[in-house]
Amino acid sequence: MELRITTLSENTANYGYLAEWGLSILIEVDGMRILMDTGLSFSAVHNAQLMGIDLATIDRIVLSHGHADHTGGLREVLRRRGEVELIAHPDIWAAKYVRRDDETKEQYCGIPFSREELESRGARFTQAREPVHITDSIMTTGEIPMFSGYEEIENNLFTKEGDVLLPDELADDLALIIDIGFGLVVILGCAHRGIINTLRQAQKLTEKELVYAAIGGTHLFRASDERIKRTIADLREMGIQRLGVSHCTGFRASARLAQEFGDAFFLNNAGTRFTLP
Repeated sequence: MELRITTLSENTANYGYLAEWGLSILIEVDGMRILMDTGLSFSAVHNAQLMGIDLATIDRIVLSHGHADHTGGLREVLRRRGEVELIAHPDIWAAKYVRRDDETKEQYCGIPFSREELESRGARFTQAREPVHITDSIMTTGEIPMFSGYEEIENNLFTKEGDVLLPDELADDLALIIDIGFGLVVILGCAHRGIINTLRQAQKLTEKELVYAAIGGTHLFRASDERIKRTIADLREMGIQRLGVSHCTGFRASARLAQEFGDAFFLNNAGTRFTLP
């Protein structure tokens, strides 16, 4: 099985491509073209055009969660694709807010479009809390349990019910699992519920131990040294052989991971294109 991965949108970019805070990754496998997230605005569409990728040919869109930096490009993608199945957790529609370090007032950070607008542009939603099987070898994680005991959700993320702000448990956070026969490839959006929790969910669902590759956002940019150390130990135990980090990983965690994993590590920037295994 050949798996082709192309990063269309990310915080940083290879020469000639547009960088933008957020993430969008195209996965091509089993005759399917699956778009995981759509970036913050138009960068995914812009970079796809530069790379000669026709977004009218994608078969599915999977949303990792309901934050704007992963869903803001939906309008532009749907403008080019038209009717397409869109797989997500039902909580993507929660009113999501963030309180940034230098601010006291929360800012809206959820999906910038209504469901009605997206459906009018061709989105056909499949919403599930459980894993969704796309093919025999491709599935979503569904809701991710907190297995590790040391990974925590940030305390500056909220949902609003009426006028009341509540901690956002990010139940909508999910990842995409591809079984390549001898191991697993897991495509991460932000891993808000923890990269190790996410990979353990993939192991549990597939009953496979080897996580060959993890690609995408790891949400380690605020992680303590102890958490990074334990994450590295768990990744080694899982047998990780390719680790392509993006978006919310952060410089400090990226440097540690690069030092520990050597040639297995790479920065998965916009414009990055590769095949596995």
